[in-house]
Amino acid sequence: MTKNSTNPTSSTPAPGALAGRREWTALGVLMLPLLLVSMDVSVLYFAIPAISADLEPSGTQQLWIFDIYAFVLAGLLMTMGSLGDRIGRRKLLLFGAAAFGTASVIAAYANSAETLIAARALLGIGGATLMPSTMAIIRTMFTDPGQRAKAIGMWSGVMTGGIALGSVMSGVLVEYFWWGSVFLVNLPAMVLLLVLGPILLPESKNPEPGRFDLLSVPLSMAAVLPVIYGIKEIPSEGWNVRYVVSITVGLVFAVLFVHRQRTAKSPLISPALFRGHGFAPAVVLNLIASFGMLGSAYFTTQYLQSVLGKSSMEAALWALLPTVLVGVAAPVAAQLVQKGVHRAYVVSGGFVTAACGYGLLALAGTDSMWLVLAGAGVLASGIVTVMSQMMDLALGTVPVGNAGAASSLLETGAEFGGALGMAVLGSIGTAVYRHDIPSGAPAAAHETLGGALAVAHQLPGDAGQALATAAREAFTSGMQAAAVAGVILLLAAAALATTTLRKVHVHKSEAPEGAESLV
Repeated sequence: MTKNSTNPTSSTPAPGALAGRREWTALGVLMLPLLLVSMDVSVLYFAIPAISADLEPSGTQQLWIFDIYAFVLAGLLMTMGSLGDRIGRRKLLLFGAAAFGTASVIAAYANSAETLIAARALLGIGGATLMPSTMAIIRTMFTDPGQRAKAIGMWSGVMTGGIALGSVMSGVLVEYFWWGSVFLVNLPAMVLLLVLGPILLPESKNPEPGRFDLLSVPLSMAAVLPVIYGIKEIPSEGWNVRYVVSITVGLVFAVLFVHRQRTAKSPLISPALFRGHGFAPAVVLNLIASFGMLGSAYFTTQYLQSVLGKSSMEAALWALLPTVLVGVAAPVAAQLVQKGVHRAYVVSGGFVTAACGYGLLALAGTDSMWLVLAGAGVLASGIVTVMSQMMDLALGTVPVGNAGAASSLLETGAEFGGALGMAVLGSIGTAVYRHDIPSGAPAAAHETLGGALAVAHQLPGDAGQALATAAREAFTSGMQAAAVAGVILLLAAAALATTTLRKVHVHKSEAPEGAESLV
């Protein structure tokens, strides 16, 4: 049975009860750290030149400054989600906020590349505690299915919008302040969370979690990190043997991790989660949706900058335009489900909408900015429709006591899907680009569009212009080919969603509230 504390700061709505002003205010507080965690994925886009000039990192160090945050975040999500279920989600959230704020100060005033890399790793640890905790607390506060769907829709919109906003925010801050300001902007939100969190947020955890399985922690990281690393590097470096080996090693550890979860008395991720009606399809479909989202971003950002010739700041500002549709998609999807439209058809409709977005990208030429922006907006709205519904479905089918582990598994799958989307669609685009680039062009021009444009600037007159034009056309052809592949994948996902979700019905009674203890 759920136990309600006499402490009003730890209260939560009874199962099925409507949340009030307190819970919606608390949701607003939760959105701030979520926004900043998502922004930190892209916040270095404009700051890195200033960082390079000040700290003089090597090429390898610069890559780690970029990538260490996402690697640590992905590697620790499952660990932190399970830990929150054991020690309390609010406690872990506040610990993460303190760590994130501390790391932000260290990063802002870093006087060496090594210090900045360490600070970015600490930011990843903080982010890994914040993301599953916010979703699990939402599951605790909003027990009414309709309100929960609306809250998760807002979560999805903020998460998606934050990635786009991060690059613009960094551009503005670096323009008027020093590069460390892109990290200090995190502090006000984290301080606000630390002050208001104990007042507004309920504490919740699993009353019978069992012992924390320490062996599962390194196994989970050994499974996630090599795979993420390998598939992230493939689009830029190609199918190098060391990346294939990295992915293979990760998959071997993934098998060991799954075996450990099936045999341990207190697993990090309980196999029982997958017995929830609809949980497994939700994880898979959410992964495919993330594949589609980040697979398109690989092309649209380069298209705006290198094909259309926009500056980095201009490209980032234009890239904000498609996110307008994102804010509408998830609430509309939630309303459709509440009005009786079966979730299977809403999700399959989201995939079809996203496929239409890829279809618009497939029609783009070398001077089609509005078509590309429209395609990106339509695609993003469809993907957010799917992701918000899959998060709601997954959390609605598991006990509240396992909400942290469930949400961390969803988010880890999304990390895999995004990296895989960039690798697969990026490889398709790269293959077409290299096929279409003139055979007599210099070797550097055959590698990337950026390399071709750099070579073109060094060539005299018409020769340079001809190479630049050919390279832009080759890149656009690659984007078109990748977009066609995206259309096929997402239409197949729509059929899969209809098939797997048609018999899934989530009712208030399906996720037993008794799995949770409020302290």
